[in-house]
Amino acid sequence: MAKKEQNIIRRRLIRSYVTSVISISLVLTLVGAALLFGMSAGNVASYFKENMAVSLILKQSVTEKAAKAFADSLSAAPNVKSAEYISRERGEEELEALLGEDFLSVFESTPVPVSVELRLDGAMVSKDSLSLIKARFMEDAMVEEVVYQESTVEALNANIKKIALLLSAFILVLLVISSALINNTVRLNIYARRFTIHTMRLVGAKSSFISRPFVRQALIQGAVAGLLADIILIAAMLWVRSSSQLLYSLFDKTLAAVVMVGLVLLGMLICSLSALLVTRKISYSSKDDLYY
Repeated sequence: MAKKEQNIIRRRLIRSYVTSVISISLVLTLVGAALLFGMSAGNVASYFKENMAVSLILKQSVTEKAAKAFADSLSAAPNVKSAEYISRERGEEELEALLGEDFLSVFESTPVPVSVELRLDGAMVSKDSLSLIKARFMEDAMVEEVVYQESTVEALNANIKKIALLLSAFILVLLVISSALINNTVRLNIYARRFTIHTMRLVGAKSSFISRPFVRQALIQGAVAGLLADIILIAAMLWVRSSSQLLYSLFDKTLAAVVMVGLVLLGMLICSLSALLVTRKISYSSKDDLYY
């Protein structure tokens, strides 16, 4: 009979441990996902900035050969991601697609000049930087006009700052909530053995001796939960890669590895601290307090 009761207790403890690990891993997964998105926000912002074109409209007198040489020289310039030569023929095709095929028929000669389409490093796409770039190119004898979407640049930079603040606040709140949830999960797991802890205290065991096995178990629990969270995140990233290669490329793989290691350490830290605090509190509680 005693053996049967021990088996029942053991099964309950195993179920409680497994449930705790799964609960903690889900909380850590949510934290890890928020951190990954937060850390990748800079890459997303850079992607949009680097795909904003700055068009250098060249003068009608500039030949295609000179325009190509100009584009090649800009490609090698610092802070330039690419410089693409746009011929008159391509410019006409784009204009026809925008305004219709009959639009150009009213002109005796093509009004479309050759141009160079610049894409800059993300750090250079700001109102002040683009103003300086525009002023510099307007001094060039080959350049007639510099065109870029100034309002879009201002809106993009303003929205990026707002998103960064919101993400930071969300991650901070999520860390606080996750710490509280993990602490409660560990607390409930240990609280079920509060009478065992009290008995150990009555026979003269020190608080450090009592808490040691619980802290050790909590460390393992936190590590297992962190690894399980990592597996879930890796599976999610592999699914993203199969669904959208572009979205997957925006994730920084080095930062992702740092986040995954951090989840394991975070799980171990919160679980062990919670176990230490709970066991010490219970060991110093009176028998009457254990019933509440």
